[in-house]
Amino acid sequence: MLTAIIDYESGNLHSAHKAFERMANEIGGGDVVVTGDADVVARADRIVLPGDGAFPACMAALKGHSGLYAAMIEAVEGKGRPFMGICVGMQLMATLGREYRDTKGLDWVSGEVIKITPHDSSLKVPHMGWNDLIIDAPHPVFEGITTGDHAYFVHSYHMDVSNDAERLAHVDYSGDVTAVIGRDNMIGLQFHPEKSQSAGLRMIANFLAWRP
Repeated sequence: MLTAIIDYESGNLHSAHKAFERMANEIGGGDVVVTGDADVVARADRIVLPGDGAFPACMAALKGHSGLYAAMIEAVEGKGRPFMGICVGMQLMATLGREYRDTKGLDWVSGEVIKITPHDSSLKVPHMGWNDLIIDAPHPVFEGITTGDHAYFVHSYHMDVSNDAERLAHVDYSGDVTAVIGRDNMIGLQFHPEKSQSAGLRMIANFLAWRP
């Protein structure tokens, strides 16, 4: 089994690679590679899309690697390969991003990526640091995860999901902030699982074992 972490020059992938590789070794989850090679993505059994920075820049960078982008679409939409988006990689799953300017997303999960606006104006944006997950719906990637488990966030925008059934978890930051989205063979994490200690590593392991 091969898990491909897509490298489209949008973020430091070292820590994610190490975390996925560690859990793959622990559970016998096959090989994990960081790659910008469309052929590797096309034959991968699982796809991971990280992302750091602004929504428009990340989408432009992804589409700028046209062969890589097409291979990812075919793997996820055409072949039904399990997919995980992380941070901005999750946000790109949305219909539309509203950071700086309106930018079309992948439209895999219906909704818009909007700025976080806490009801308590004293709370800072970006939302940075540890927060307690509130599980909204069961999912195989949540096996062994419960409401109250901690995850590590760094973001100023989050996804306003159109279909409540596709928001799988949120956190309370003086108002609901989407933490996990998903449907079918796709899941997205707003937080960084590779930086979220035991809970994050457990979700990585669950993803590597997931067979939607």
